[in-house]
Amino acid sequence: MESRAADPLPGPVPRQPPEPAVEVAGLVKRYGATTAVDGLTFRAERGEVTAVLGPNGAGKTSTVEICEGFRRADGGTVKVLGLAPTRPELRARVGIMPQAGGVPPATRCAEWLRLVARFYARPLDSGALLARLGLTEHARTPFRRLSGGQQQRLSLAAAVIGRPELVFLDEPTAGLDPQARHACWDLVAELRGSGVSVVLTTHHMDEAERLADHVVIIDRGRVVAEGSPASLTGAERQLRFRARPGLALEELLNALPTGSAAKESPAGHYIIEGLVGPELLATVTAWCAAEGVTADDLRIERRTLEDVFLELTGKELR
Repeated sequence: MESRAADPLPGPVPRQPPEPAVEVAGLVKRYGATTAVDGLTFRAERGEVTAVLGPNGAGKTSTVEICEGFRRADGGTVKVLGLAPTRPELRARVGIMPQAGGVPPATRCAEWLRLVARFYARPLDSGALLARLGLTEHARTPFRRLSGGQQQRLSLAAAVIGRPELVFLDEPTAGLDPQARHACWDLVAELRGSGVSVVLTTHHMDEAERLADHVVIIDRGRVVAEGSPASLTGAERQLRFRARPGLALEELLNALPTGSAAKESPAGHYIIEGLVGPELLATVTAWCAAEGVTADDLRIERRTLEDVFLELTGKELR
């Protein structure tokens, strides 16, 4: 993907007030008889990347759209940069990347960025931003003729061109190829480094683990866990391997050190938890050899954010 040095993204204000970038307290949103958001409370601190995670239908989009001022809450309070989300003075201070794009279909890339830039006092250079996100050769292409990934990148460019204090990014890397995805990650990291606050929703757990300072996991409209990626995943290590499905895990547990746990999830994929060290590793490999089992892809790793997410929200499709 084409790259070129873009304007730096300096922090928007030299001194920041003590209020968080976003403060949500007891938020409720209903659609008829359905309660989509049910007493949600969390904070997104200034100068940090806050990732809001949850299964489909968990209330993420409703929550973010209320914070952006696009929807009204049915209960609770929301403050954005210390103000109500609908206050007009926030428009010049907040960048928004909606999930649906929000760009008129016939508008060309460069035209759209130049138009958006006119609403800000000190916008970034639109040409350099197009180059940064690999869109220079599509500068004259109408939005409707861009690929899904190119549309995502243009929406991201429009969200940051005004040098905002706070950016809402709703699924920013959906449909992006690996190169574009990493370019997006670099841009988010640069935003944070320059003091910009970022609220990010994503279904990519590795993305949240890599970018976020703070993670909020919501399910059925409520917070089920929050903290830094490190605090949520913990320091525990796991031993993982693949083998034929249906191994006798109770027999394996009898041979393992006290306090160990073993599970098969999904079929043929085994996870051993506990004090993962030379003794446990030797026990597992010896047991597999005695059972005539080949332990493929044997590895030791730390618990991931995806492991935590599935434990908290379940694995069933909704």
